[in-house]
Amino acid sequence: MTALSLQELAAATPMTLMGLLPYALALVLLAIGLYAIIAKKNLIKIVVGLAIMDYAVNLFLILLGYRPAAGGKVTAPILTSGTEEAKNALMANTVDPLPQALILTSIVIGLGVAALLVALAIRLYEKYGTFDITAIRKLRG
Repeated sequence: MTALSLQELAAATPMTLMGLLPYALALVLLAIGLYAIIAKKNLIKIVVGLAIMDYAVNLFLILLGYRPAAGGKVTAPILTSGTEEAKNALMANTVDPLPQALILTSIVIGLGVAALLVALAIRLYEKYGTFDITAIRKLRG
């Protein structure tokens, strides 16, 4: 087995640097949300960080379901009738609908979680008069 040069390896892999850019941006969004959850002391900023992480995961899953066709045109996976070759050609040029359906469910669940967290933050503010979690920990009452 011979070692491939960097140029040969880049030519052999179908994912180019520009093809990996959306995945990298989803990772950056995830890191921003994680930073907001871990480092911030304000409850509202923590809720926003959780929402950013939710959007990053949704974006990543949508990117996983996208399949570009050889000609650049991607169609919806609607099959009316046809031969086995037509079905195979259609499946090669369509996007995967399962991640899209899962993301719709995830958006609804994320909205419910965000509403619950905002309601909890408002209730904590009414009781303690602050959104700062260090001050709420000190009060203990």
